[in-house]
Amino acid sequence: MKNSSNHDERIAKMTFASVYPHYLAKVEKKGRTREELHQVIRWLTGYSEKQLQKRIADNVTFEKFFQHAKLNPNAHLITGVICGYRVEEIQNPLTQQVRYLDKLVDELAKGRTLEKILRVE
Repeated sequence: MKNSSNHDERIAKMTFASVYPHYLAKVEKKGRTREELHQVIRWLTGYSEKQLQKRIADNVTFEKFFQHAKLNPNAHLITGVICGYRVEEIQNPLTQQVRYLDKLVDELAKGRTLEKILRVE
């Protein structure tokens, strides 16, 4: 991925709450549930349901959202292409974390089992 500080900065400043409805619509359109989406988000971030709801209500940026997250130790197992970039090759840690989340949401919407999405061995 080309190092694009503008792109990385734009992602950092976007609020999680502004993107969350798009995640939800995407998965529900494909027959998945809000609970499944939250399970995926909680797996990646380590947030409890209450903490997740607070981040949405507080309208935090992705920068703050991931700054307080405890990224799952298996997050590095998330691979593949999202938005034209291989997630494992993204240099900026925050951009990579946001793309991890995007990739997990895509997998959920595409019908992958939660066991595979959550990298359960």
